[in-house]
Amino acid sequence: MPGNEPWPGGRDRVIKRKQEVSAVSSRGPRRSLRWVIAAVAVVAVLAVGGPYVFFHFVEGSAPAPLSLKAGASQSASASSAQGNSDSVAGSWKAGSGSRVGYRVKEVLFGQAHTAVGRSSSVAGQMMITGTTVNTASFTVKMVTIHTDSSQRDAQFDGRIMDVAAYPTGTFTLTKPIRLAPLPALGAAKTYTATGNLTLHGQTRPVTFPLKAERTASGIDVAGSIPVLFSKWTIPNPSFTGFVTTQNHGILEFLLDFKQA
Repeated sequence: MPGNEPWPGGRDRVIKRKQEVSAVSSRGPRRSLRWVIAAVAVVAVLAVGGPYVFFHFVEGSAPAPLSLKAGASQSASASSAQGNSDSVAGSWKAGSGSRVGYRVKEVLFGQAHTAVGRSSSVAGQMMITGTTVNTASFTVKMVTIHTDSSQRDAQFDGRIMDVAAYPTGTFTLTKPIRLAPLPALGAAKTYTATGNLTLHGQTRPVTFPLKAERTASGIDVAGSIPVLFSKWTIPNPSFTGFVTTQNHGILEFLLDFKQA
């Protein structure tokens, strides 16, 4: 009967539709896989490229180590005469140009960087008898040491250095330093310093080189002290899964002494 005849072309269209659905279904997993691969690639680029851009273009290079400034130029005769004087004798205090800070190498997602913290809240004194430094010390308020990152500073003040419990860091000379023969004005000379360094409530002996320079207004002293964190019971600054650091750092200082 005419009513029982199939719809012309209906079977062909059904078969074609099934083929289209099958093709779309087979493409679906492949598209999903491509999206997953693309997402992973983007995350990898951000993980490496993000820190690179931040360190090199946003944060910039780390400040140079604290060091002596170039001395004022003067005639050779004047330098020679002042180099033989004993005018350095007396009491000295660290002036407003003094700085104390730290340097620690860190790695963020494979990108190396040097974290640098600085403070100008420094108190220091030095007593020279003749041409010998008999006593010397400097102290810094730990809470005043800042970097270019508030997050890093929060870690430093809390978990790492616990500045509320240990508010100061101090170095005290324990062995006299003989300056003779005195260098000429504006000429830097290297000496060896031995003393006690107190950090995080722990006092440990240290010996390190420093440079001193007589200037027209006083004596500038610069140096750096290696600090193995475990030796002062300082927790490693590494932040698990985010930032890793070495197990040691540098305490650096530049003291601008003025005669009291």
